[in-house]
Amino acid sequence: MHKHSVCLPFFLFAALTLANAQTPSAKPSSGPALPYSPSLDISSMDKSVDPCVDLYHYSCGGWQKSNPIPPDQTSWSVYAKLYQDNLTFLRGMLEQAAQPNAQRDAVTQKIGDFYTACMDEGAVEKRGIAAIQPELDAIAQIRSAKDLTPLVARLQFTYFRYSYTSSMLFSAGSVQDPDDSEHVIADVDQGGLGMPDRDYYTKDDAKSKETREHYLQHAQKVFELLGDSPATAKQNAETVMRLETAMAKASLTRVERRDPHKLVHKMKVADLVQLAPNFDWGVYYRAMGYPDIAILNVDAPEFIKELNTLLSSEPIDNWKTYLRFHVADTSSPYLSLTFVQENFEFYRKYLRGAKEMQPRWKRCVQYVDYDLGEALGQVYVAKVFSPELKQDTVDMVRRIEDAMGQRIRALDWMSPETKQQALIKLAGIRNKIGYPDKWRDYSSVKIARDDFAGNVERTHQFESRRDINKIGKPVDHGEWDISAPTVDAYFNPQMNDINFPAGVLQPPVFDPKMDAAPNYGDTGGTIGHELTHGFDDEGSQFDAKGNLKDWWTKEDREKFDARTKCVEDQYSAYVSVEDVHVNGKLTLGENVADLGGEILAYIAWKDATKDKNLQPVDGLTPEQRFFVGFAQWDCANERPEDMRVRAMTDPHSPARYRINGVVVNMPEFAEAFSCKAGQPMAKPAADVCRIW
Repeated sequence: MHKHSVCLPFFLFAALTLANAQTPSAKPSSGPALPYSPSLDISSMDKSVDPCVDLYHYSCGGWQKSNPIPPDQTSWSVYAKLYQDNLTFLRGMLEQAAQPNAQRDAVTQKIGDFYTACMDEGAVEKRGIAAIQPELDAIAQIRSAKDLTPLVARLQFTYFRYSYTSSMLFSAGSVQDPDDSEHVIADVDQGGLGMPDRDYYTKDDAKSKETREHYLQHAQKVFELLGDSPATAKQNAETVMRLETAMAKASLTRVERRDPHKLVHKMKVADLVQLAPNFDWGVYYRAMGYPDIAILNVDAPEFIKELNTLLSSEPIDNWKTYLRFHVADTSSPYLSLTFVQENFEFYRKYLRGAKEMQPRWKRCVQYVDYDLGEALGQVYVAKVFSPELKQDTVDMVRRIEDAMGQRIRALDWMSPETKQQALIKLAGIRNKIGYPDKWRDYSSVKIARDDFAGNVERTHQFESRRDINKIGKPVDHGEWDISAPTVDAYFNPQMNDINFPAGVLQPPVFDPKMDAAPNYGDTGGTIGHELTHGFDDEGSQFDAKGNLKDWWTKEDREKFDARTKCVEDQYSAYVSVEDVHVNGKLTLGENVADLGGEILAYIAWKDATKDKNLQPVDGLTPEQRFFVGFAQWDCANERPEDMRVRAMTDPHSPARYRINGVVVNMPEFAEAFSCKAGQPMAKPAADVCRIW
């Protein structure tokens, strides 16, 4: 089962779901515009590098020299820069929306007042810890394990959205039924950790031990900010670490979670009670306002069993300590400066290498996008996303899907029976471009101009209620998992849809002023990437309706697995940073999608321009412009600290391998640049990884 959609670039800042109002205006409105950068920039290249030795640095060397990582960023890339340009653009929109006047409509008022409350640092500072005092008081009043359940429900409902990577004790919510993707069921999953991944608690290398020590120090500081003495705070931090380590050891790894079959354990509530009787599930579901649950899924039963053991073996005071920490740690970005600073020091400075905190306006724009993403998206698309741009994208998607159909029909390793099912799945893919057909209605959410933490809590409660209310109902195929301004794209295997928000269809990623070659190399490759996710090692286990169902013959699956093993082995040989290799198993789906996507984009580009007399531009042939356009989508500079985190948690390979690792498997590249046998970018034909 797949709760988390597969996205193209590394995570920048995804706002949760999008969906009841008008479509955007016919043309983008006048006013501030996003800065223009071409989709192929000659000045970004370093022509002293031989592309047959290193296409990535040939294409991006100039960009890397002229784009150092800003001190408030953990890495810097073409996507990150576009995202930051978007933030600046959104800031202008929000500052306008923040002005109280009679002309503001309901949507503008919501986002403007949320932004105003966030930017009022004086009010946030004055309120301080009082913003979370009711929760801290409730935790203090717990006397027994019986009191724990309703409080956990209350805290999860307010502070945590449904994600196993960010939750309290465990995560829970709604999910598509893996066996009947048209219906939504309840789900319980692992969670409860404060560090980014379970491996941070379990690995014994020197860096992992150092990180655990820093986490202990961070937890101690959080307790001190809550008023504990240094000695008590240190003891409390050790309690949190011990509990989380036990939960981490019982958690599935990220590689294990890539196998959707390992996440399916459907049962009744009575079965869950038997699995973990020390937690009162009946009280929990009533407190959360769940509808009647006929069936639910438990992704990680061994985790739930271990949690059940811990609930009886650990004194209630230890759980109170754990809850205090997680309420404060999760809320820190929305509290007074000492909390904000401590959150930054560990999560962005130590773990990811940022030198400075982002200015408050940037953080506030991101919070609006995260908490009121659909409201912000309505205003955004009206300004930047024209019907013409949408039509251009739709046309490119159609051509790339046609290319996928050609490839499937021509495969020499796949049987006719499997090909037929693959083509049915291809025909069933939904394409969602730009923005949702219906916008989310936030009218029930109270947004106050003088209550930032309260606004965050109420928007989180709104999302929790919306998520729970899906249970027992048909799936809404119009729903999005990211907001319209987000610079990202994704494929959802259970929805069987590809999603391209307006934010990722702007220059330099998609450039209407530029010729087709770099646009197909860049955005065409992105479209092909997301399309290929439906047929990668993970997505290929879901059928045309999004059900977890085997539609392959046994022989075809074995051939497919052998071909993906070629990709896994290739990337496992790459070094990510210092002594850390790329995890070829964790990154397999993205690497397969990168390769398949670019092959599809090349075929579609050739078809789209077959009747045109293409000429060299700026000394590059059309074919060379295609590949340089492809490479320049991922020009990046990366901090070693951030690369370490991503090597453990990110299913995407480092930027240079997402480019060079693809073209070594495309003979068209070697031909375009006249590469000679034996050069690094020209694999021997027998070693080329061939899948789609």
